[in-house]
Amino acid sequence: MGTSTGRAVVAAAALGSGIAFLDGTVVNVALRTIGEDLDASLAELQWITNGYLLSLASLILLGGSLGDRFGRRRVFVIGVVWFATASLLCGIAPNPEVLIAARILQGVGGALLTPGSLAMIQGAFAKEDRAPAIGAWSGLTGVSGAIGPFLGGGLVEYANWRWIFLINVPLAVLTVFVALRYVPETRDPHASSHFDLLGAVLAILALGGTTYALIEWGGTAAWVAVVVGVLAAVGFLVVEDREREPMLVLSIFRDATFSASNVMTLLVYGALGAVSFFTTLQLQTVSGYGALAAGAAFVPMTVLLLLFSARAGRLGMRIGPRIPMTVGPLITATGVLLMLRIGTDVDYVRDVLPATVVFGAGMVLLIAPLTATVLAAAPEEHAGVASGVNNAVARAASLLAVAALPVAVGLHGEEYADPAAFDDAFRSALVICAVLVAAGGVLSWFTIRPRVLEEAPEALDGAPGEG
Repeated sequence: MGTSTGRAVVAAAALGSGIAFLDGTVVNVALRTIGEDLDASLAELQWITNGYLLSLASLILLGGSLGDRFGRRRVFVIGVVWFATASLLCGIAPNPEVLIAARILQGVGGALLTPGSLAMIQGAFAKEDRAPAIGAWSGLTGVSGAIGPFLGGGLVEYANWRWIFLINVPLAVLTVFVALRYVPETRDPHASSHFDLLGAVLAILALGGTTYALIEWGGTAAWVAVVVGVLAAVGFLVVEDREREPMLVLSIFRDATFSASNVMTLLVYGALGAVSFFTTLQLQTVSGYGALAAGAAFVPMTVLLLLFSARAGRLGMRIGPRIPMTVGPLITATGVLLMLRIGTDVDYVRDVLPATVVFGAGMVLLIAPLTATVLAAAPEEHAGVASGVNNAVARAASLLAVAALPVAVGLHGEEYADPAAFDDAFRSALVICAVLVAAGGVLSWFTIRPRVLEEAPEALDGAPGEG
């Protein structure tokens, strides 16, 4: 851990994953400005967010397999270069259609670099140094989440929204330089040369068809997309069950705690993605905040996560994950309901700050035990698959929530720019999100084994970073 090579591995991994994380935190801040500049509809704004999540969630498991087979550093570097190239396309996009296509390409790059960042640490460090290395990676990556709202909001407000994408290019150059010059190559010598490409294609069709149907709901094309999505989902399960070396090992879902933890992830991260999407637009459209102020509104939550995630993980180890995974969602749901105070006559200290602090406190309590429980409930030989599944579920949850909730609350066309229409939709959406998160807490109480972390005490090593 104290060597120059060790520091370089952590730096490269943190830079790469930080770029992807930074991009995820700033795009919502820029959506309203992008919509005005490119004359985009609400559906197009949803696709700007969801195009990235779609390709990332569909391909992240395949990306990890490619790294194990061909070299983690090599696939990581390819992912960073791919991500930077797609970011450049995003930055020069002349219309919403090109921007959406570029965002989908960004997700492909993210699917290559995201699993590679942790895999490089796992492969390069001695076992006794992996936990502190992952802790350092987690903290450094978290910094990007803390500065993202300020940086993104400042670029949107004082420069141009295009810079939130263009800034990735020089950061990617630095990442590639460090990785190629200082990071050793590692791979799994037992990795198979076989890849589940059919499974990956069916996963894309299943998520893509469902997302298209939700966003474009009402037309004939939406019903066609529903059929494609359902058939692809069924086909995916059949293929994964019969595949000799599947992308998704279905047998890991036989453990009730593992399955329940992933359902919990679906509910919580779906709500989290929707809350971020709606609240950022609410602050700009209804409350009159600029991009910088709207982006900075959630900084207290990020600070809480940075300061206390590791402690929450240790708490889960001491008392078991059931209590924090039950109480945390209930606190988070309370924070979501407090956000209903955000409106036309908003005061940050009175209306926004308490909501984000309560929301963040709940997330702190649940995220590390949740991720650790997912890893602990899976067989040791499938730890990598379990981590990939949980990452994919979290991103798919945000994808589906951002696609479905505007339809569910009756928000259409360009109504996101109408303060009265958006305010009504915002309130309905947040009530739904609060119910989803609270339901996750109730589910945890009845399904999570209290002593699951004691059965696999090393499961918390990567919890804060994975969360």
